Amino acid sequence: EGFDLAIRHSDTLPETHVALPLCDTRTLLVASPAYLNEQGIPHTPQDLAQHNCLYYPRGVESPRWRFTTTADNEQVQIRIQGSFATNNSESIRDAALQGLGIAMLPDFSAREALAAGSLQQVLPAWQPVEAFAARLWIVRPWAAQVPRAVTTFTHWLRARFDR
Repeated sequence: EGFDLAIRHSDTLPETHVALPLCDTRTLLVASPAYLNEQGIPHTPQDLAQHNCLYYPRGVESPRWRFTTTADNEQVQIRIQGSFATNNSESIRDAALQGLGIAMLPDFSAREALAAGSLQQVLPAWQPVEAFAARLWIVRPWAAQVPRAVTTFTHWLRARFDR
């Protein structure tokens, strides 16, 4: 197959491989303190229409973000606009760190920057809907004998993500 192990963030997994759950994930909206100081803090999803949103492109249609609130399960869909789009969450995170706009990211991409105060969560009462998969997986080819290095690395990854 050409690989020993992969980390996959997906709701659909290959049936021909072994898939082990690594951790559940959440999607967050984040921005740098500098961006929020300059552009203001959005208080509702509708406010995002007035902000530069850093987004993961999905198809050719104009980008939209969907949210639900835990308070009353209200759902909204917002058309967003932004000057930066890429299919790489680390690039979106880096653009947010540079103060370019508000980013929608999986929590594992934003965790360290949030802890350091380099990013702040935006609209914490609203949960993005169907933006990213709900789980990270360890995926490896099926093998009767799994190499010790793969087993050791799998145990290390699971311990690291259990923190």
